[in-house]
Amino acid sequence: MPSTFFGLTIAGSALNSFHVATNTIANNIANVNTKGYSRQEAVHFAAEALRTNQKYGAAGSGVTTTEIIQKRDFYYDVKYWTNNAKVGRYDGEAYYLEQIEDYLMDDDMAKGFATILDEMFQALEETQKTTEVSDARKAFISKSQSFANFFNSMSSGLLQIQEEINEEIAAQVETINGIGQKIALLNKQINIIELQNTNANELRDQRALLVDQLSELVSVEVIENDIPNKNYPDQYSGATSYTLKINGQTLVDTMEYRTLEYVPREKKINQSDAEGLYDIYWSGTTIPLSTTGSNHEGRLKALFAVRDGNNNQGFEGRITSITGGAKGDIVTISNPSITEVSAMTMPPEGVIMLNNTEYRYSGFSYDGETKTYQFQLVKPLSVETRDSLNGKKAAIGTNVDVMGIPYYQAQTNQFLREFAKRFNDLHKSGVDLDGLDGISFFVAQNPADGTEYDFSDENENGSMDVTSSTYYLLTGANVKVADAIIRDVNKLVTLTEEDLPDGVANQKLVNKMLALKSDVVMFRGGGADDFLQCLTNDNTVATEKAKLFLKNYTNISEAIETRRMSVSAVDEDEEGLDMLKFQNAYNLASRMIQTMTEMYDRLILETGV
Repeated sequence: MPSTFFGLTIAGSALNSFHVATNTIANNIANVNTKGYSRQEAVHFAAEALRTNQKYGAAGSGVTTTEIIQKRDFYYDVKYWTNNAKVGRYDGEAYYLEQIEDYLMDDDMAKGFATILDEMFQALEETQKTTEVSDARKAFISKSQSFANFFNSMSSGLLQIQEEINEEIAAQVETINGIGQKIALLNKQINIIELQNTNANELRDQRALLVDQLSELVSVEVIENDIPNKNYPDQYSGATSYTLKINGQTLVDTMEYRTLEYVPREKKINQSDAEGLYDIYWSGTTIPLSTTGSNHEGRLKALFAVRDGNNNQGFEGRITSITGGAKGDIVTISNPSITEVSAMTMPPEGVIMLNNTEYRYSGFSYDGETKTYQFQLVKPLSVETRDSLNGKKAAIGTNVDVMGIPYYQAQTNQFLREFAKRFNDLHKSGVDLDGLDGISFFVAQNPADGTEYDFSDENENGSMDVTSSTYYLLTGANVKVADAIIRDVNKLVTLTEEDLPDGVANQKLVNKMLALKSDVVMFRGGGADDFLQCLTNDNTVATEKAKLFLKNYTNISEAIETRRMSVSAVDEDEEGLDMLKFQNAYNLASRMIQTMTEMYDRLILETGV
């Protein structure tokens, strides 16, 4: 049977519970603008009833506060993380693709390719008027140097963007490592607190905020499970296991975490790549972090896509045979994806994937008649390895379906090689003012010693070492006008041998040169003057696509965030109403204690109980 003063105990429990509820509301209001904070709520239950052994059965014993919970819906968290990774990806792509666009502009603010090309061919026309006038020749050579300088600058600018992306990759790896370490530490603190049957709400909010930040960089997956009591498997111990995966690979396993490291490549994948581009591996292993999978999203994927994107135009083929060589085995590759010297993107030495295994090569040659490549491996292979590789796939790098830096560098090199070859062929078909055979007008400069490759002995139809004798050596970074022509304008060829006896220039040779501007199919079905427009169109389409997806996923993210906040955000009006509600309830419980005090006074003082 309840004691005489049982009513005071019941009213006291109400005071305590309403006091906890009021404190919880105060905490919510204090954190109304705290990023990542989830609204908290005190959970009340009727206290266990007391048996009275009377007709009415049991007597209620008041109210108890069981816990303070955070109002958070994991379903919306997952939706937000998934969508936020897509926002991060397309934001990164749009940002860097817009930077590439700066090097393709041709307007009043910046003299671009179209203007420079027009000026060069206008100067070439002036040389027709009087072949011996040195000023006209100097003007054309000067404009041709501007033409070469444009591509030097463009290549340098693209290379700078690639290096900036590379540095951001390193910074993002450090960010991921820092987040993983913090989450592992929070998991430990959360379990210590919750093993004591207390909710670590604030720490859970901090952890979820870190996952929010991480989800912008990579695709994340969170798995949290209760850990049962070892002695009583049906009971919950209070601790949880927490697994955080990025791009499908485990970063954090409760209190343990892994780190990533960025490792510079020893060899280039593309001929015009910057040196030392980073690949990401799990620390202490040779296991890479997957970043290009179809199910992977995030800013990190965008960085790799723009830095390494080749629009699925990388080198691929099938291994036909492997033969021994003095310096190492020679791998012959047929059915290559690249069959023109002008389109080659492979570095002169690097790493080739043979049946998904990496092998170093020191050079390669190409047979234009059979359309096969021969790669010189650095080390010999065993007989078993040779037999196992025969007929397997060979590739350099991977195909990335994005028009990134390598794509624009490759397209630029392809145009330049074709343009330079056609112009040089015409230039070498005539004679200079001294009656000597023409030399290559556009050449490639060797960055190591400053010497020039003039392609005088090239034979693209036969077997050749493309790394030493062809237009493969010409790129946007090293194209220039031959020094001999710059020093002596008489070496500029505008005549043929038939012109010399009369001393009068024949217009045919220069007209053929002038036709290279727009009348000769030079690049992707158009003339030289269509080159930049092709790249601009590519960039515009890719940039607008990225911006469109960014806008769509940003809108989706805002919608998800609105729903998520409808559950977890602190609403000032709602907290104000709850504050009044619990204030009134507290006052009412206080009034109950006052009433019972008066009753007990009457009972004790007047009845002598």
